[in-house]
Amino acid sequence: MKSERVPAAERLLDLVIALSHTRHRMTKSDIRRQVNGYADAVSDESFDRMFERDKDQLRGLGIPIVTLTDSAHEDDVGYRIDMTEYSLPPVNFTPAEVGVLSLAAQVWQDSSFATQSQRGLTKLRAVSDLSDPAEHTGLALRVRGPDAAFGDLLDAITDRIAVQFTYRAANTGATGERTVEPWRLVARDRGWYLIGFDRLRQAQRSYRLSRIIGTVHRVGTPGQVQIPQTIEPQPVPTTEVVLALTPERASALRARSEPANHLGAPADRDVVRLEVTEVGRLAEEIAGYGEHVLVLEPAELRSAVLRRLRAAQSWGEI
Repeated sequence: MKSERVPAAERLLDLVIALSHTRHRMTKSDIRRQVNGYADAVSDESFDRMFERDKDQLRGLGIPIVTLTDSAHEDDVGYRIDMTEYSLPPVNFTPAEVGVLSLAAQVWQDSSFATQSQRGLTKLRAVSDLSDPAEHTGLALRVRGPDAAFGDLLDAITDRIAVQFTYRAANTGATGERTVEPWRLVARDRGWYLIGFDRLRQAQRSYRLSRIIGTVHRVGTPGQVQIPQTIEPQPVPTTEVVLALTPERASALRARSEPANHLGAPADRDVVRLEVTEVGRLAEEIAGYGEHVLVLEPAELRSAVLRRLRAAQSWGEI
């Protein structure tokens, strides 16, 4: 029974391992005999083509394969990887850089790369001077999955059918029924919005999915909704937020803010400002940073953060 051919990627990896661990060099005959995958070559010419192709591919990836000849037999050619050129320099990161890497790793938390990203982050922390886990408080990105209504609304847009749902208004907090012809789902300020035609108001409206209460119901039959070719973006009310940050902390907030000035800010803090559409969600994020983020403006956000911190403290006292 004929054995299965070794995948090219596996053969390349085995070749890198062999050439990086050889004491001096490996000749072509050594490579053909010892490296997994080259036994698949049916002739000397086939092996030569395979090896030359692999060698060129590895060099193209930046792997320094050097050619060596024997001093007594110049036609006896060998190969190895120059480890002085291939080795990476010592890894050193500042607290802010480790924070950014933490954010990147958390982005993959719900994907097939979750294990690998967390393992890599653990290794980076191990070779840095940041051994105290508290150093990273609040640096992990809080990535929310799609809101509960996302799937139903996306299906409704695909089927071109109207929907009905209960909605909590941002400005008053009042709830009411909305009947909407859904047009598009867009991401803004770390949240999802539905853009569509409100049948009661007879106008285009935007709805933040996190304010939809309960189940989204279909109204009518598929194919009735006509989606415009061009949809004018609708302005979303925002709130200006001013924060005082501990130096080199709260990387996620820094990334989407800009420097600012504030008379009441502590001298040892960095002051930043940003525009947000959902104060409540920002309060959840800020509370995770603990003492490293102070809310200077607005007062409603400061109160929301304090409520969450006091609730967390009370849980710790139980």
